[in-house]
Amino acid sequence: MDVAAYMVELGQQARAAARDVARSSTAVRNQALLATADLLDDSREELASANHKDLENGRANGLEEAMLDRLELTPARIDTMIEGLRQVASLPDPVGEITGMTYRPSGIQVGKMRVPLGVIGIIYESRPNVTVEAASLCLKSGNATILRGGSEAIHSNQAIAACLARGLVSAGLPETAVQVVSTTDRAAVGELITMPEYVDVIVPRGGKGLIERISRDARVPVIKHLDGVCHVYIDSHADPEKALKVAVNAKTQRYGTCNTMETLLVDEEIAADILPLLAQQFAEKGVELRGCDRTRQVLEGIDQATEQDWQAEYLAPILAVRVVEGLDGAIDHIARYSSQHTESIITENYTRARRFLTEVDSSSVMVNASTRFADGFEYGLGAEIGISTDKLHARGPVGLEGLTSQKYVVFGDGHIRT
Repeated sequence: MDVAAYMVELGQQARAAARDVARSSTAVRNQALLATADLLDDSREELASANHKDLENGRANGLEEAMLDRLELTPARIDTMIEGLRQVASLPDPVGEITGMTYRPSGIQVGKMRVPLGVIGIIYESRPNVTVEAASLCLKSGNATILRGGSEAIHSNQAIAACLARGLVSAGLPETAVQVVSTTDRAAVGELITMPEYVDVIVPRGGKGLIERISRDARVPVIKHLDGVCHVYIDSHADPEKALKVAVNAKTQRYGTCNTMETLLVDEEIAADILPLLAQQFAEKGVELRGCDRTRQVLEGIDQATEQDWQAEYLAPILAVRVVEGLDGAIDHIARYSSQHTESIITENYTRARRFLTEVDSSSVMVNASTRFADGFEYGLGAEIGISTDKLHARGPVGLEGLTSQKYVVFGDGHIRT
C-alpha cells in the first residue's frame, strides 16, 4: 500500500464529508448515532469474533495482561458502547447556537455562532471502545473524523467501523464522515498529523510517548495533555475529616487515571497531627508513601522522595508527600512541578480558597473536592474526548463544545458603513 496516497484519499473524503455533516440537522445526526447503537447490538457475534482475533494476536506477540484487558470487548463493554451512543444522541447539540447578540451604535446586531471544527483526527491505543466514543462525539458536534487506533485492535476497530458506516448511510449521511484507518503501518500517523489541508485538529489519546511524538511532529493543531501530575494541598484551616476523606479518595479511588492525585502537600502547622492519620489510611489501602525530610520526621520509615518523585505521574499506589510553608509554599510547589491538569485545596478559609483558585494555573482547580472529579461526565458535559492542558483552543475536559469553534455573525437591515 502507498500509505501517503491512502491517507490523502482519506483526508479528501473526510473534507468533503465534513460539509455534509456540518449542514445536517441534529435529528439526522442523532438518527445515525441511534442506528449505529442498534447495529452494534445486532453485530455482537461479529464484534466478538473480530476481537478474538486481536486477543489471539496480542497473546502471540507478548502483550502484557493489562494491555490485553484494555483490548478485550466483553459483553458488558459492548453494552457500554451502545449506551454511550444513546447518551450522546440525547445531549444538547451545540452547533448553530448564537450567543451574545448586541446592538452596535451603527444599528447592526453582532453575536457569535457555534460551528464545527471540520475534520478531527484522533489517534489512540488499545481500547477499541474509543472508536465509538470518539466517532459519536465528533459526529454529534457536526464534524467528520479520521480515527487511527492501535494496530493491536485492528480487527475490532474495523468491525466497529462497519457498523458506524452503515449507521451513517441509514441516516442519509456519507459513510466517509467517520473513517477508521485500515492500515497498521505507523507511517499513517505521520501522514495524518501533517495534512493541514485536510485535517483541522488532532486529538491524541494514549501514553506520554505517543503524545510527545505527535506534539513534536504535527503540522496540525493538537488538543492534548502529557501528564497528570495532580496535587491536593491540605491547608492549616482544613476540616480534618474532609481532608482525610478527600485526600484518600483522590489517590485510591482509581490509580491509573490522569486525574488521580500524585503529590500530597500538607501545611507545616498541622503536619504532625494529620500525617499519621493519613499514613494509617493509606497503609490500609496499600499505598507506598515517599516523603520530604520534614514528612519523614513525622512518618518514620517511609522512603525519601527524590526530585523525580515530585515530577512523577505514578499511575500506581505510590504517593509523594511534602510538608510546605503554608499556602505560599503550596502554590510555589505546584507552579514548579504541576502538569497543569488538576489541583485541589482543602480549607475552610474563604480567602485562601480564592487565592488558590486565582493563582494556581491549571485546567481544573478545586476547593474541598477530590481531583477525581476532573472528568467530562462529572462536569455535566455528558461525555469527553479527552483532557486538554493547553490554553488554546480548549482547556480541561473536552466535550461537544470543545469540538466546536465560534464565528461572528452580523444582522443588518440594509445597513452601510459611513
